[in-house]
Amino acid sequence: MEDIYESGEMYLETILLLQKSKGTVRSVDIVNDLNYAKSSVSRGINILKAKGFIDVAEDGAIAFTETGRARAEEIYERHKILTAYLEKIGVSRKTAETDACRIEHVISKETFEIIKNKL
Repeated sequence: MEDIYESGEMYLETILLLQKSKGTVRSVDIVNDLNYAKSSVSRGINILKAKGFIDVAEDGAIAFTETGRARAEEIYERHKILTAYLEKIGVSRKTAETDACRIEHVISKETFEIIKNKL
């Protein structure tokens, strides 16, 4: 699976969550959700498309490729499990969410699997 940077992972996770909440996702939805500049989102979308994670229809609708959906689900799973783990050890919900969002992009597979199994 091709590697992507933290920002690419953020876009994939955001697309996944937006699809779950509203169905069709376009770049403007990502701009509004993340409060990023249109130019930054456009660049990010083009990179994800070039790497084979998403397809963009003529009407601007963004759809995952099989690889892209798998990667987005993996990122979101890390987020959910890390948030739950942090809450379990006493971190407040708000802080756990914020910290999990940061940790999910840098945690090793080994450490994540151990946390997942402990939870």
